[in-house]
Amino acid sequence: MSSAEPHISENTPSETRPDRGPDSRPVIRQLDDSAINRIAAGEVVERPASAVKELVENAIDAGATRITIEIADGGKTLIRVTDDGCGMTPEDLPLALSRHATSKIDGSDLLNIHTFGFRGEALPSLGAVGRLTITSRAAGYEAMQIRVSGGRQEPVKPAALRAGTIVELRDLFFATPARLKFMRSDRAESQAIADTVKRLAMAEPSVGFTLRDVSGGGEGRVTFRADPLSGDLFDALHGRLATVLGREFAENALKIDATREGIRLYGYAALPTYSRGAAVSQFLFVNTRPVKDKMLTGALRAAYFDFLSRDRHPAAALFIDCEPQAVDVNVHPAKSEVRFRDPGLARGLIVSTLRLALAEAGHRASTTVAGATLGAMRPEPTGGHPTASGAPRVYQMDRPSLGARSASYAAQSPGQPLAPSADAPPSPGFAEFAGAYSGRVTEVPEAPMAPGQPSDAPEASAPGAEALPLGAARGQVHENYIIAQTADGMVIVDQHAAHERLVYEKLKRQMAENGVAAQALLIPEIVELSENDCATLLAVADDLAKFGLGIEAFGGNAIAVRETPAILGEVNAEAMIKDILDELSDQGESQLVQARVEAILSRVACHGSIRSGRRMRGEEMNALLREMEATPHSGQCNHGRPTYVELKLADIERLFGRS
Repeated sequence: MSSAEPHISENTPSETRPDRGPDSRPVIRQLDDSAINRIAAGEVVERPASAVKELVENAIDAGATRITIEIADGGKTLIRVTDDGCGMTPEDLPLALSRHATSKIDGSDLLNIHTFGFRGEALPSLGAVGRLTITSRAAGYEAMQIRVSGGRQEPVKPAALRAGTIVELRDLFFATPARLKFMRSDRAESQAIADTVKRLAMAEPSVGFTLRDVSGGGEGRVTFRADPLSGDLFDALHGRLATVLGREFAENALKIDATREGIRLYGYAALPTYSRGAAVSQFLFVNTRPVKDKMLTGALRAAYFDFLSRDRHPAAALFIDCEPQAVDVNVHPAKSEVRFRDPGLARGLIVSTLRLALAEAGHRASTTVAGATLGAMRPEPTGGHPTASGAPRVYQMDRPSLGARSASYAAQSPGQPLAPSADAPPSPGFAEFAGAYSGRVTEVPEAPMAPGQPSDAPEASAPGAEALPLGAARGQVHENYIIAQTADGMVIVDQHAAHERLVYEKLKRQMAENGVAAQALLIPEIVELSENDCATLLAVADDLAKFGLGIEAFGGNAIAVRETPAILGEVNAEAMIKDILDELSDQGESQLVQARVEAILSRVACHGSIRSGRRMRGEEMNALLREMEATPHSGQCNHGRPTYVELKLADIERLFGRS
């Protein structure tokens, strides 16, 4: 054979590629139903949590008020969902296992959807990759059961069931063993199932949910339980969020309720000081459907943009209700993504409503700050007489009555000479001692000081100052922390962090009123871009101009940067433009220029605020407290940290064993 001649394999194309004919053309074949269902299962059933989601949503659509989910081995070997819904008739059971058979829609309008499910793919897909058994009983009918294993369906047969439906899925992906290799550990899959159930529980407060792990047999253990709630929408939702997200979230969440142009936003959003290290406590729902939408999460981040550092994330459970025609839920087989007809309206509603709620919260900070402070104050393990458990014994006295206290004070300051001499001065008692050293400087009259004599004690506060939210200043410790007394406790204020926030808010108000000063470039900087990038950037030119960045088209695919924010000084305009484009591509909107401008304002506020180590007079401390009460967002500094800690008197007394 000549070296120039091509090597011919012994196998012909038709032998190596059975989907091709003798002339190497692709052959079109009709796949059988079993293969179709297995392919569909790859989209609908990604993991056991996906199967749980589909089955629980079917139960909710059936009108169930109580749903029990039982799993074994992370859902890999068993998923059983029991509900008390309307059930199915014997004629419905075989039809329910047919592809695209559903009772949710009639097919005439794919936008008019009011239920969780509507595609009719879940049950046949589950039956194609696992061993599925459905037992159901509708009112007026006998209970019946149907089974399907790996796509092979058995006849319907009688069963025993009082009402509702039981769907049991065993050996998920046994028909497609390659998928099992992509499953994570049992613990990780169980956690994913729990997260799915909790999201659905938040969406339906009137439905009771029980999640039980029956790995190893027996009744198993309940890993999550949420009883059905009734009453007002917000009361029921608040109670359900307390069950799912914890009591701390419920205590530190702000009520959200706003409507604009047919779209309603409601739910609860946490205070900035109740933030998380990751976006694990962000739950978004559209028409009660749990969704993961980049535009919505971006709007949530934008609402908290000025109150949290970049490594902290807000916590919120927000619901958007709108006409079904205003949102398309038929974007993905898993129905976890949606597309709004007017995404700008939904995004603007989230940002403006949350910012208004945070502003109305004023100086409020989360209760977790006080809890962390009390947790850090622990009694010394040594000293006293330890009990059997090793902890020191707490001795507690009953609080004396007024008469007993008066008698005690009289005994402590007898006012009688101890020496028998009649002309000896009376012995100094505790009363005289307290007169000169009392910590309650605002109530104990003191001798007038000479003019110009300095005083470290706070001056008398206005009458009733203790009844105000941040109380009346009583002293300053370590030249940085103001101690204030309230009607039912005390407040510790970080004077530098608090004043930094006040100055920052003042600078922002001035910027909003006067705009951001722009600095014209002597020679405009020309930036070459692609056609799409150029159009994207010019579409937001007006928004960028509000923050002092002036751009305009320069012909072709180039733009000219003619102005930059003066407060930023000398900047690399091309690098800034490209960063803005990256942000627009990733999040759909850009806050880069605003972030840089406000970062400068934050640094100015930091350097212009009261420094740590400065002693403050009483009127200065009280003026700072009153300004904090009147300034929105003063409960956290520019980096999201709390500016003050409030301790209730009952908590303080518990620290000293007085409760």
